[in-house]
Amino acid sequence: MDNKSKGIMFILISSLSFAVMGAFVKLSGNIPSIEKSFFRNLVSCIVAFFMIIYHKNSFFGKRENQKYLFWRAFLGTLGVICYFYAIDHMVLSDSAMLNKLSPFFVTIFAVIFLKEKIRSVQIVGLFTAFIGGLLIIKPSFSISVLPALIGLASAIFAGGAYTIVRFLGSREKYYTIVFYFSFFSIVSTLPFMLMVYKPLTLKQIMILVAAGIFASIGQFALTIGYKYAPASEIAIYDYVNIIFSAIIGQLIWSEIPDILSIVGYVMIIGSSIIAYIYNKRSVFRREKNN
Repeated sequence: MDNKSKGIMFILISSLSFAVMGAFVKLSGNIPSIEKSFFRNLVSCIVAFFMIIYHKNSFFGKRENQKYLFWRAFLGTLGVICYFYAIDHMVLSDSAMLNKLSPFFVTIFAVIFLKEKIRSVQIVGLFTAFIGGLLIIKPSFSISVLPALIGLASAIFAGGAYTIVRFLGSREKYYTIVFYFSFFSIVSTLPFMLMVYKPLTLKQIMILVAAGIFASIGQFALTIGYKYAPASEIAIYDYVNIIFSAIIGQLIWSEIPDILSIVGYVMIIGSSIIAYIYNKRSVFRREKNN
């Protein structure tokens, strides 16, 4: 198996793991989203803790990177809470699809903050994805649209967090970034969680621990996948998460996305495929010219 095939395999493992995580979050029942987020990050923090011990590395990163690590953790925490809220109040595949808009927000934030150049095909892709997102959200002047807007917010916060991760790049080890984020999440949400805390049954505790385990598997599989192959070559396979989420939603809750949502899926995934093909051709031209 070559490196690209390994990268694709880990991305698919990550997609399945995040879909299963979403199912466990939904299965845990009527628990505040912030409480679910706490337990999800607690498991990730423990896993990252032992990885840092094993590699004998820093828990909180370098001094010069503190403000970037802080904002990555802050935005990531908001993103997880919003995503879990959307999972609880929407069709599972709809909430997953809205969250998958985060790469488009990464593009926008990278242009604004990292001064990266944007091409015309990316602008068309952003516009297409935006229309696709509207079809899933179905804007209206009623409270029923709130979960979809919060789901969109999860993608915006995640996009900001991933933009900072891109900036940190080789400046920090990935397990240090995960530990900092998870630890910050636990400490910052603990007071709010205690304010709205609902006692958990043993079954709910086991479900939330399982959600945290699959979230950790998904996070590390994603990181390993991008070590084997460039994101431009394998990121597109992350959208298989939507298929996994749709299958799980149908099997467990008999959820079926409506026709507008399905059209929105096609537009968002289609724009990603076009961007993927464009990037591949751009890389091929550069290699040919060199």
